[in-house]
Order: sequence, then C-alpha cells, then structure tokens
Amino acid sequence: MPPSGTLIPADAPFSAAQEAWLAGFIAGIAAAGRRDAAAGDAPAATVDVLFGTQTGNAELLAGELVAGARARGLGANALALDAVTPERLAAMSHVLVVTSTYGEGEMPDNAGLFWEALQADTAPRLEGLRYSVLGLGDQGYDDFCQAAKLIDTRLEQLGATRLHDRVDCDVDFEEPAGVWSAAVLELIAAETGASGGEGRAEPGAEAPARTRSPWNKRNPYPSRLAVNRLLSSPGSAKEIRHFEFDLGDSGITYTAGDALAVVPVNDDALIGTLLEHLGASGEEEVDGRPLVEVLRTGREIRTPSKELIADLVERAPSSDLASVVAHGDRGDLDSWLWGRDVLDLLRDAGSAAPGLAELLPLLRPLQARQYSISSSPLAHPDRIHLTVASVRYANALRRYEGVASTYLADRTAEGTTVGVHLQPNASFGVPADDDAPIVMIGPGTGIAPFRGFLHERAARGASGRNWLFFGDQHRATDFVYEDELTALRERGVLTELDLAFSRDQAEKIYVQTRMRERSRELYAWLEDGAYVYVCGDASRMAKDVEAALLGVIGEQRGRGEDDAAEYLADLRRAKRYVRDVY
Repeated sequence: MPPSGTLIPADAPFSAAQEAWLAGFIAGIAAAGRRDAAAGDAPAATVDVLFGTQTGNAELLAGELVAGARARGLGANALALDAVTPERLAAMSHVLVVTSTYGEGEMPDNAGLFWEALQADTAPRLEGLRYSVLGLGDQGYDDFCQAAKLIDTRLEQLGATRLHDRVDCDVDFEEPAGVWSAAVLELIAAETGASGGEGRAEPGAEAPARTRSPWNKRNPYPSRLAVNRLLSSPGSAKEIRHFEFDLGDSGITYTAGDALAVVPVNDDALIGTLLEHLGASGEEEVDGRPLVEVLRTGREIRTPSKELIADLVERAPSSDLASVVAHGDRGDLDSWLWGRDVLDLLRDAGSAAPGLAELLPLLRPLQARQYSISSSPLAHPDRIHLTVASVRYANALRRYEGVASTYLADRTAEGTTVGVHLQPNASFGVPADDDAPIVMIGPGTGIAPFRGFLHERAARGASGRNWLFFGDQHRATDFVYEDELTALRERGVLTELDLAFSRDQAEKIYVQTRMRERSRELYAWLEDGAYVYVCGDASRMAKDVEAALLGVIGEQRGRGEDDAAEYLADLRRAKRYVRDVY
C-alpha cells in the first residue's frame, strides 16, 4: 500500500516499489513547493541532523551541528533517527547523519526502526536528497562504524547524492568530527547561498543537546573521591562497591541517567611483569616520557588490540591464535581470547613475539571507562555516585583484574584524586511527566541509574508509580541498597519491587521470570502510559528481557507476534522503551 496521504489511487497499476518511488517523488515536489512559498522569510536551506546514539555522543554532536548551521544562516533541526519515517526523509533536502554502532555491528537503540524501514523494498526513492554521514565507533571492534556504513550505502542506493564522503571516527572522535562538521556545513552554505545570520528550527524539532563541558577525555576534572564503600556482603561471589565523587568547583551539572567516565591507571604489578617479559627497565624514554609512565597512563595493556592480534598471527602462523583466526569464526576467536590479556599473547608467541619497539605502536591508547550514575542531582547536587562491580578472575597460572574497577576499588582511597568527565545521555532519563508510571529493569549493577531515578522522583514529589525489577545471585549477600529500597517502598516512592535471586533455589529465577509472572499487571502499566527502562548486560540480559517483554505483550493482547513487535516499536518511537546496556 502507498503511504497514507499520497495522491496515488489505491487501485493504481503500480508495484509496491513503484508506488514507494512515486510517493517519495511527490513528497519531494511538495517539500520544494513549501520551501519556495516561504522563501521570502525562510533561511537559505534547512539542514536536518539525524542522530543515532547509545551513550549520548552522537546527540551531543548533533546539537553542535545545529548550532553551526544556524550560525551560517541555515535552518536546522536535530532529530533522532527513529523519529524519521522514509516519507519524511524523502521530503528533506540536506541531511547529516551522525550515528554510533552498538553491539556486534547493530544500530543504536534509537535508530533500529529507521533502519528497518529504510532497508525495506517499499522505501521511497531519494533523488532530491543531499547527505553525508559521520560514524562514531571503536576500531577495537570488528564492526567498526558498521551502522554508519550501512546507512551511508543505503542512502546512496535509494538515489540520494553524497555531498561529502563518510568519515568514520575512532574513540578519539572530536578532531575528525570537527573537521567533517565544518566541511559539510560550508558545502551546504556555499551551494544554497546562505550568508550567515541566525537560522531557525522547524516546529516540532528537538532542541539541541546540552552544551559541551570544558571537562572531557583530554581535560578530565580531578575529582576527590569522597566515598569508597563495599556494598556486597561477605560470602558473595561478587564485589560491588559504592563510590562518591566530589564535584567541587568543577561546574559539572548532571542528570539522573547520565554516565560518568573514569580515567583509569594501569596496575603497577602488571606493568612490572610486562616490563620483565620485555627485558625493559621502564626508564626507557618514549616520546619524552619514561616507558613506565606511558604504560601506566597511556596504553591499554589488558585487552589485545586487533593490530596486535594480526601482528602475532603474521609472526607465528603455526600458533594456536593463528589457527583460530584462520577459521574465520569471530565467536571462536572471542571465546579463545576471553580472559587472555596482552601479556598472555606475548608469552604464547614465544620468541616470535614483537620486542618493545614493535609492540608499543600495537597497543591502543588507554581509554576512560564509563559507568551509569547512581544518584540524582536533586538529592546530591555536589556529588556523583557510581555502583561498580570489581572485575577479578583467575586461572591456574595467573590472577587478572579489571582496569578501572580495581583501580577504583584498590588504589583510590577516600581523599584520592581521580580524573573524571561527564558523559550525558539525554535519551535515558526520568520522564518530564511526574504523573507517568515507570518500570525499571536492572539486575546486578544495572540498578545504578534506577537508584538515581527513584531519588529524583522522590525529590520532585512525583506522583507517578515506580516499579523496579532487581535481582542477583543471593539475597543474603547481593541485595545492594536493600535498606534504601526498603525505605523508599515504605515511603510509597517505590510502588512495586520484584526480586529475583537466581541461586537461592534449585531452579534459577531471573528478572524476566518475574516479568512473566506479573504479565497482566505489567501490561496494564503499559496501557496506562508507563515508560520502560532496562539497564545492564547487553549480550544476554537485555535480549532476554526484551523477549520477555514481547511475550508479555503478545500474551495479553492475543494478536500474534507481529502485533506485539509493532506495539513495542511504538513504545520505542514514543521513547517509552529505552535501554542503557553495555
């Protein structure tokens, strides 16, 4: 069927693809007409900045692009990709796409519906569209900037004209993103005759993202760690800690749902072992700094880079690593690499391993680690709280520790200064409507943002109901923030609390089990306008929770899987189903 509102008769002798092309063509003509009619007082052109984001970086850049476009006399809008239908896209003239990639080459959460519609056979032709794409990613992953690559290619396939080549940014994205932004905006300004001055936004466009803070990965704020407290009880298989960072005179303002990036320092014991293996003293000079300092704060020495893996395969083609890589199965490679670090791979390679000079360029820069904030600025305006699981494991030969989690746990006593910077996440926050009910699903440390949400709603005096699904292994040792949650329940802030401690009985029970058990009530909350939030592990938990949510919807509606999927898609479009997963 042609899109609603088109001039194509229902019985016209066209295929679905032909109807879609005509719909896009007509939409383009209509849009051009509207622009011509308003030419007397309109900006030279309107730039639609479409962003796909998981952690907020793409949205932040989108806001800066909007500001830059308006400064050049262009109209500008910032829109989440899922807010744009193919028909609306066909009516646009100049589009800039900024998107991250999530998981194993997947679209970020607010871009999946857009991509599904864009790749459909019924997607309209886009001959009237000029565009460019900026990808944000991490070269440490095989599917580097895959979402951006897919969108870029599909827009070209649909007839759109690329006004600037796609740029794929690694984790240090600021400089290449800035160069791309300036280039594309100057191109649009030049070809549309924009002459500067303040442009405007279309009605209904999203406001630009928050202003960038002066504190960032290149200039972290030296925060005093005020609290380092163990949350899990003796006997727990996990070590969960509560940290509080003093914001001092930083001027940092945060929102419940944001993340905090912590700049870690590598463990001296591991550095010493690595130096011993390399036959180095640590005093060797590297770019004007002692090698030991470079390894402490400048290089990733836990997770092997793709470049190091490729180098070792070339040097030792008969090694176990080379054999696994030769099979071409990424799952097998991930399994083989799990638990192994740089030192393990160097030892496995034996005499074929690279020496110090060859190794250093193969080590990636040490990156900040992001953690969901577990506080509300209304309750704690001068501090940011984190809830962190310390990563520790061992095999028969060695013990291993997480880079940032054990840096915080073991080597940052209260009063220690830690480099931090805010990572805003505008797509994951408490709804503005204080009457709206919310459902929060966060096992383990996934509870972090929801502790902040509950404190936020309590401070705002919000009347909306709050339902938390939380779980871990054992209630006796792993029920973190039990006293706080109990108090919030008694005060009426926490309306419903469903707990799932998986190993307290013979049959394992998870949060998705509790969701299915409360199927009727959960669906009733959705029908009452509830927002659903999920936080935690992306590889398994988040997928299992989504499957459970689809099952609840399907069971209660009784209209089949397609109907349940569309119901959930509507929740996504309305920003009533959002995730903070990692």
